[in-house]
Amino acid sequence: MNGIREIQRLNKLELENGVAPEASWHRDHADSAYIYIGGLPFDLSEGDIITIFSQFGEPTFVKLVRDKETGKSKGFAFLKYEDQRSTDLAVDNLGGATVMGRTIEGGPYEIQDEG
Repeated sequence: MNGIREIQRLNKLELENGVAPEASWHRDHADSAYIYIGGLPFDLSEGDIITIFSQFGEPTFVKLVRDKETGKSKGFAFLKYEDQRSTDLAVDNLGGATVMGRTIEGGPYEIQDEG
């Protein structure tokens, strides 16, 4: 939850101070279209995650992390968008949102291999 507040605080400060896009914290992740999503309700499927996050762009990859023994969701996932702009929109708009009583958290994520 503290990460969500920090992202919201940074976004607010950048808007208030008229920070140029080149100087934004988003620039640090300009080459990444991946996001980490935590706090997911355990009953959500990959399809549900795509449905929620597709409002900000075209998801091209989703990995819902599951328990190896039970196959049940661990409540977090990684998602890749077709473009990095969608990543910014999703992080800025869904961080702190409530889905089925749980608070979604997340942010840009650097991933090396989609395997």
